[in-house]
Amino acid sequence: MDVLFRNVKELVERAESENKLISEIMIEQEIMITQRTREEIMAQMERNLTVMEEAVEKGLKGVQSVSGLTGGDAVLLQAYIDKGNTLSGPLMLDAVSKAVATNEVNAAMGTICATPTAGSAGVVPGTLFAVKNQLNPTREQMIRYLFTSGAFGFVVANNASISGAAGGCQAEVGSAAAMAAAAIVEMAGGSPQQSSEAFAITMKNMLGLVCDPVAGLVEVPCVKRNAMGASNAVVAADMALAGVTSRIPTDEVIGAMFEIGQSMPSALKETAKGGLAATPTGKWLESKIFGGSVVGSGR
Repeated sequence: MDVLFRNVKELVERAESENKLISEIMIEQEIMITQRTREEIMAQMERNLTVMEEAVEKGLKGVQSVSGLTGGDAVLLQAYIDKGNTLSGPLMLDAVSKAVATNEVNAAMGTICATPTAGSAGVVPGTLFAVKNQLNPTREQMIRYLFTSGAFGFVVANNASISGAAGGCQAEVGSAAAMAAAAIVEMAGGSPQQSSEAFAITMKNMLGLVCDPVAGLVEVPCVKRNAMGASNAVVAADMALAGVTSRIPTDEVIGAMFEIGQSMPSALKETAKGGLAATPTGKWLESKIFGGSVVGSGR
C-alpha cells in the first residue's frame, strides 16, 4: 500500500517540507488510499464529529450504565466547575468532564466514535470540545483536529498497537491521549514538530498502563482513565507549545510502548484476571453483576 508516511518522522518531515499542516497530510493520504474525493472524506469526518458532539451532550445530561458501575460523574464535574473555585482550572476539568461524558455514554450502550477504540473514545472529543471554548476554531478546524489525531493514530496502529488486548491500556487511552495532545498543538497554532513532541511527552507518561476492566466491562476503571488521559493531553500540549521537547524521539517512544505491551502478562491485557479486576471488590462487583459465588468486600 502506497502511503505518504509510515512513521511520525516521515509525517513531520513531509508537513514541514511542503509547508502543510499534519491534518492536510492525513487528508491527502486518505484521498490516496481510499480513492475518494476530498469532499467525501471531509463529509465523513464531519459526521464523526457530529456523533462526538451528540455523545458529549447526552453524557452531560446524565446517563447510567446497565451494570450501575458508571454514570453521572460528568454531571458532577460540570456542577463542580460551575462553582468557580476548581484547583485544576475550568479548561482542564471541562476536558475531563467531556471525556467522562463520552465514555459514560459508551458504557450505557450509546453511540460514540471510537478514537481509536470505544474504551478510549472520550479523550479526543473531550479535549476538542474543551479547547474549542478557548481557541474558537472554525468547523473545518475542528474536523482537522480529528485528522491530526488520526494521523498519529495511523502510525501507532501500524507500528505498535491500539488494542488493550494486545498492548494494555497504554495502547488505548495512552494512544488516545497522545493523539489528542498532538491535535491540540496544531489547533493552537503549534508546528508539526511540536505536535510530535506533545505526542511523545504524553505517551511516555502513560507507558505500562495495564488493561484490567472490572467484571470484563468497559467501565471501571476505563471511564476515569479517559479523564486522566484528557488531562495528560492538555498538559503535554502546553509543555510542547512552551518549547519543551522529548529526549526520546516519538517513533522510539511508540516502539517502547509496543515492546512493553508485548512483555505484559495476559492477566493485564483485557482479560479481567489481574489488576483492579482481581481485587476483592472487583471480584465482588463481578459476582454482583453476573452472579456466582465470588466473595469480596461488598463495598
